Amino acid sequence: MNEKDLQKQLQTRVRRKLEALFTKYGMDYGGIDDSMKWKPLVLVIGNYSSGKSTLINELVGKNIQRTGQAPTDDSFTILTSGEEEEEREIPGSTLVNDSTLPFEHFKHYGEKLISHITMKTLNSPVLDNLAIIDSPGMLDATSENDRGYNYMEVLGDFARMADLIVLMFDPHKAGTIKESYEAIRNTLPEKSGEHRLIFVMSRIDECDHLTDFTRSYGTLCWNMSQMTGRKDIPHIYLTYAPNLANSDKMAKDWPQEREELFEKIKGAAAFQINHILEDLDRQVNEVNIVAEAVTEFIRRATRIFWKYFNITMLIAVLFFFFGDVMLKSILGLPEATLLSSIRGGTVGSFPFTLILFPLVFFFGTIVVGGISFSRYAFPKLRRNSLARSSELVILDTQYRKNLWQKMEGKALENIQKLTMKDLWGGYIRSSQRIKAFLNNDMKRFYEKIGSKRNSSPE
Repeated sequence: MNEKDLQKQLQTRVRRKLEALFTKYGMDYGGIDDSMKWKPLVLVIGNYSSGKSTLINELVGKNIQRTGQAPTDDSFTILTSGEEEEEREIPGSTLVNDSTLPFEHFKHYGEKLISHITMKTLNSPVLDNLAIIDSPGMLDATSENDRGYNYMEVLGDFARMADLIVLMFDPHKAGTIKESYEAIRNTLPEKSGEHRLIFVMSRIDECDHLTDFTRSYGTLCWNMSQMTGRKDIPHIYLTYAPNLANSDKMAKDWPQEREELFEKIKGAAAFQINHILEDLDRQVNEVNIVAEAVTEFIRRATRIFWKYFNITMLIAVLFFFFGDVMLKSILGLPEATLLSSIRGGTVGSFPFTLILFPLVFFFGTIVVGGISFSRYAFPKLRRNSLARSSELVILDTQYRKNLWQKMEGKALENIQKLTMKDLWGGYIRSSQRIKAFLNNDMKRFYEKIGSKRNSSPE
């Protein structure tokens, strides 16, 4: 089975088994579906003048993107292959309304973003198996109102879809841009994972001497340690414009470094199915821990319900037989009680009025018990559960602690919406289905990828 068939099988299985469950817990299923819709994606980001467009032009072998040290493009531009020789541009309004493409969810950001998304189709062998997304340059100080949309949130959505993210720096602004810090520190690790992110220092041919390069490289490494919060610095690829570089100023390993970068980008397509499974595994684990919390609350509420039910039924039966006796001792009514009629052997001949008071006492007790549970016990349990929400799930590993920290708000939102009728709403069964998918379906798909990789020729 090739990767396309495996991806299609996975998409069918996921939609059939998970779509309704994600909807039930108020979580976005579209993110899973989008990652399986199209070809592999490479997202290129960086500040203005970091060399994004130059790198892309070299990759596709055409001057498709404008270059320059001043801001040249403020749009997210998706580059993909086209059957026609002539280059075509497709506006964002078309892309977000095409169900065959993974961009429909960007529609909710509004017209400001849609007008800054475009697709260009061109004839390039590199784009046959992957698409490249060029992004607006990052700014040093900005706000949502400056762009008209939440740039970091949009960037996070593109990053979540990407199989490789190329973050570029130039030697003159080596990691000092405010939005770069936010992206590296928070947005990218949360949305995609650090293993999909590579760092590139471009335009190194503009350094006058190797000492200038060393100074810029050292500055970038220092800034990277501050942005990532790590002592170990990830590998930083180097690139330059070959037609402008002076060979006398170049270190001997620069050409090899540049070639390795290009091979890394072109090889991104090979990891798509792995990344799809990683994303799927992460998102199913997210909905699973939400389901666990809701299920534990349902179980606690159900135990309390049956406790109230048993006590209420016991009191109702007692009132059925002895309620009219108590009433007669207090008010002198009714003249004959149900219990005295039973003892006197006149059960078969007593009028309906004789059983009226017992029935009123019986059903009245049930109503009071139901109101007591719904107005007092159930809300009290919810308040206590919300106050001590971490007790609803097992947090025995650091992974689960981090997962709960991320998904606690969504779990509490679900619990807040629950009503008494949801005690029989199938939540326990839904949680079991999610666990079954994680333990069985996910395992089988990982095994299929492993067997495919082992059977591939070296």
